[in-house]
Amino acid sequence: MAALTCALKEWEIAVEALLQGELILLLRKGGIRETQGRFQVQSDNVALFPTLEHQQPECLKLPWRDRAITTTSPSQSDWVTFTGWAEITELIPLRDPTLVARLTPFHLWTEAWAMERLAWKPQQPLLALCLRAYRFPEPHRIDYQTHFGGCRSWLDLAPTLNAHGSQPALNATAYGEQVAAIKTVLGII
Repeated sequence: MAALTCALKEWEIAVEALLQGELILLLRKGGIRETQGRFQVQSDNVALFPTLEHQQPECLKLPWRDRAITTTSPSQSDWVTFTGWAEITELIPLRDPTLVARLTPFHLWTEAWAMERLAWKPQQPLLALCLRAYRFPEPHRIDYQTHFGGCRSWLDLAPTLNAHGSQPALNATAYGEQVAAIKTVLGII
């Protein structure tokens, strides 16, 4: 993987947890401004864009709740710092509340939050994404652009980010074991 042209916006605490190897699972339905009104993976390899928009500690389990930063308005500095990227290796649609509840040990959100996300736009599934995260050798800083704001999941990056020399948050064996555990609780394996 050399150049990243797309970024996935996610709560800052979730990006941190992915890059620390604390978790590999995100649950997504998408933002209000999604293309065609639904979450769709736009690239398998994505820069991880940490955002404080909508980050709410009360929706997080411990220990992440205590580490989360809150703000009443989106942060718009002069630049955005990217510390890593991820390969999306699995995309699992979920419609059954029982299966969503089984995933509670594998993500950082409360079960109540996960169920709320499942119930929102009930015609669309909640998507479980397994991500193998990588840390850049040095953070990338790019100028903040107005299209970065708002309730959307995907952002086109210009300039692209170089992923050369990145180090995985988890080795291949540990990552594979976590994916297998998730698939097992969902009855996929």
